[in-house]
Amino acid sequence: MRRRQAGAAVAVTFIAVGCALAPTSPATAHPLGNFSVNHYHGLQLHPDRIEDLAVLDEAELPTLQQKPAVDRDGNGTIEPAEAAARAATTCAAMAGALHAEVAGHTLTWTVLASNLTYHSGAANLVTGRTECHLTATVDLRRATTISFEDTFRTDRVGWHEATAVGHGIGLRDSPLPSTSISDELRTYPNDLLSSPLNHRSARIQALGAGTASSGERQFAIAAAGPIARSMTALGDRLNTIAGADRLTPLAGVLAILLALLLGGAHAMLPGHGKTVMAAYIAGRRGTYRDAFTVGATVTATHTAGVLTAGLLLTTASTLAGETLLGWLGVVSGLLIAGIGASLLRSALPARRKHQLPQPQTLVLAGSAPGAHVTAESDVTASGHHHGDSHRHDHDHEHEHHRGHHHHHHARGRAGLLGMGIAGGIVPSPSALIVLLGAVALGRTWFGVLLVLAYGLGMAATLTLAGLLLVGLHQRLHRGISPRPGSWTGRLATATPILTASLVLVVGAVLTLRAVWPLLTPTT
Repeated sequence: MRRRQAGAAVAVTFIAVGCALAPTSPATAHPLGNFSVNHYHGLQLHPDRIEDLAVLDEAELPTLQQKPAVDRDGNGTIEPAEAAARAATTCAAMAGALHAEVAGHTLTWTVLASNLTYHSGAANLVTGRTECHLTATVDLRRATTISFEDTFRTDRVGWHEATAVGHGIGLRDSPLPSTSISDELRTYPNDLLSSPLNHRSARIQALGAGTASSGERQFAIAAAGPIARSMTALGDRLNTIAGADRLTPLAGVLAILLALLLGGAHAMLPGHGKTVMAAYIAGRRGTYRDAFTVGATVTATHTAGVLTAGLLLTTASTLAGETLLGWLGVVSGLLIAGIGASLLRSALPARRKHQLPQPQTLVLAGSAPGAHVTAESDVTASGHHHGDSHRHDHDHEHEHHRGHHHHHHARGRAGLLGMGIAGGIVPSPSALIVLLGAVALGRTWFGVLLVLAYGLGMAATLTLAGLLLVGLHQRLHRGISPRPGSWTGRLATATPILTASLVLVVGAVLTLRAVWPLLTPTT
């Protein structure tokens, strides 16, 4: 039984770390979230020309950020003339960024038509859809190779899709499908974060006029799981309530409850190192108060993070939301890694101290019954020891131990706060969208309240996990009496080092995962 309990404690730590390192599942309408800018190219190949339906689908936040540039007169309404001017500018830039060659000859694209429309998005926000009809003159009557590359707005994360269809000419083993998976960016599949399309470039073999196509690449996208579908349904319901024109008291209470549920579910999802906080609390032999401290810190940090991110992203149109979240993710990972390194630095000397030989107790001949002295005591030739010196050393050791305890307690408290900040510093995109939607409707106070509820839901989940692990640790501590050299004794001395090492590894991995997209050029 004791071995099973000890094994369970180690298993809990590994499970928490595994969840922290696993990829997350999306719960948004756009493939890479409400920050994405998504591209589609529908190539129609004719013997004398290539036509391209180029579509740019901007999610809620990029559309909101671009509104001041579109609304030139600043009256808060996008007039048809303003939308047309914006579409013409965007399509001209897109045509210049679409590089295509046929037999070494660079094609020149002409914009035939352009259009910008807005559609309902999350939390009463809108998304922008720009359609560009492009054409390029080229001779495809003979077999040749066509290469194209989309270099438009490569700094933004998003879904990149392309299709190719031959009209009067055949294509050999086309790397692009003939039909769009997303209905030209109108309806995205559910589970996209694990395998988003990235058709930025391709080489197409044209067989010439009068030939038939042979072979076509097919792409399959996995369906979303039950958890992702449930979170999507909850998020959609919250966005509907928060973005309603009329807010009733009952709807407001329901929205707060939904925000609590979504915050709790977000904390349970893998990623961001949230679950490793519970392992940290148990690894440092924390108390119930420690669990509540982490939860409260997460709530405060996440609420402040969402409010700050909302202010930054709405006032700086050139700041990409995914870039901001990426750098905050780097800070979170570095905090966790630093805490792990500090834990490891403390755990290693403690283990060496436990492994030192313990002083042996000697019974002195001729002494009174029960009188003992350690082998390290200063014993005189007459069999007596210097009691005053021993008492002085004992008092000095007690003072040193008390000072070390206060130093360890302060460092532990700093670690708890650091863990809470690391867990809440990366704002949830769904909470950010709810806030911005409420602000757009003039309900800033309600948006802040929903963000606070979201953070409380996260904190409740993390606190509960910490409380469960603290309770498990205390039960194990009462049920197991480790003996030096025994299996349980070795496990007891190794667990702090194991926990510290895992926290350090998780922090390093999370840091690398966050910084890699920021430093790697998009291709």
